[in-house]
Amino acid sequence: MTRTASIHRKTRETDISLSIDLDGNGAGKRDSGIGFLDHMLDLFAKHSLIDLELKAVGDLQVDDHHTTEDIGIALGQAVDQALADRAGVRRYGHFTLPMDECLVSAAVDMGGRYAFEYQASIAAAKIGSFDSELVEHFWQSFAANANCNLHVVLHHGRNSHHISECVFKSTARAIRMAVEMDPRSDAIPSTKGVL
Repeated sequence: MTRTASIHRKTRETDISLSIDLDGNGAGKRDSGIGFLDHMLDLFAKHSLIDLELKAVGDLQVDDHHTTEDIGIALGQAVDQALADRAGVRRYGHFTLPMDECLVSAAVDMGGRYAFEYQASIAAAKIGSFDSELVEHFWQSFAANANCNLHVVLHHGRNSHHISECVFKSTARAIRMAVEMDPRSDAIPSTKGVL
């Protein structure tokens, strides 16, 4: 069974082509036009072991908002599509990741319902030229479209770049755990029998 998906999302603001393989090794090329976001997506692919191929063209002359949001939407849609009926997956994942002075916990339920709680504010308005508030917005867009519960908590940290990396890495590791096939069961992981 292949667990892959391809999404093409075209609006007046962005044109995004994205493909994933949940059972990959983090391969692929990320080209969003936003250097910092490409770096974060490289971290996501590496730590989730999800192959991620991305080409995005957006209205960067305005700012990075629409492109970042729409990539989050497309990635969430791709994960949702690749999971299909979610039979045989672990469903839940969590990870607490230290990075230098930062510590972030992420927990996810790939149960087919959306909820998002985020407590990882970044004091600096910018990370290079990237609006730091877009880190949260990316993950909110992802969670809404992956139909998952996603909780992210920054326990402590000061460096804006480190906090963002810690969020992406810990969330990637939690997603990796949640989407992995459970060697003990191929059933849909719910007493309802459907997710």
